[in-house]
Amino acid sequence: MPGNDFRKRSRHIPFAREGLPYVSAAGFATLVSAVSHWHPVTVILLTVTLLMVHFFRDPVRWSNAEAGEVICPADGRIIAVEKQEETCFTDRPMWKISIFMNIFDVHVNRVPVSGRVAGLHYRKGRFLAANKKRAGLENEQNWLWIQTDSGSDVVLTQVAGLIARRIVCWPRVGDSVLRGERFGMIRFGSRVDVYIPLEGEVLVTKGQKVFAGETILCRIQ
Repeated sequence: MPGNDFRKRSRHIPFAREGLPYVSAAGFATLVSAVSHWHPVTVILLTVTLLMVHFFRDPVRWSNAEAGEVICPADGRIIAVEKQEETCFTDRPMWKISIFMNIFDVHVNRVPVSGRVAGLHYRKGRFLAANKKRAGLENEQNWLWIQTDSGSDVVLTQVAGLIARRIVCWPRVGDSVLRGERFGMIRFGSRVDVYIPLEGEVLVTKGQKVFAGETILCRIQ
């Protein structure tokens, strides 16, 4: 395995290592408070520590998806299914499926289709609530373009949310990715938009609860 393979940066089952600084800091503060006998503060800090552990959990997921099926890249709820032009890479109308992750959802993101990373684009921006329509236009975001072996284009947009302050994406242009494997995460409430070809068959509806690596979003061939 090459030394720069992104998978070396994504092996962190069942806890996302991106959360280690947060959990360590909260745990240390809890310990200091307990030793100092600040009991009410200790209870609060312990609660914060447990919430951090819960937020950065990274459970194992299994999928029975068949060839041509696109799996969900994020836990959360479908907040939009619409036709919209994808302006970063393909410049053509596509199906756009938006998934909102609240702070209680798993925030590790997974690859929806196998293929090759054809493009990456990061854009600084604001931190509006991720479930608002303006967030897709104005918030900080990272675009990931995957070309499947059959030639289909699938584009993902990781969109920062109201209290999200870092988008993590491990693959690089030219990397081969496999459906279902981890490729990044967004810290503290966010959303992921998935763009698929218009000829694809969408299998989810607005309001539906979905799970990364398991729920099948659509079929593209």
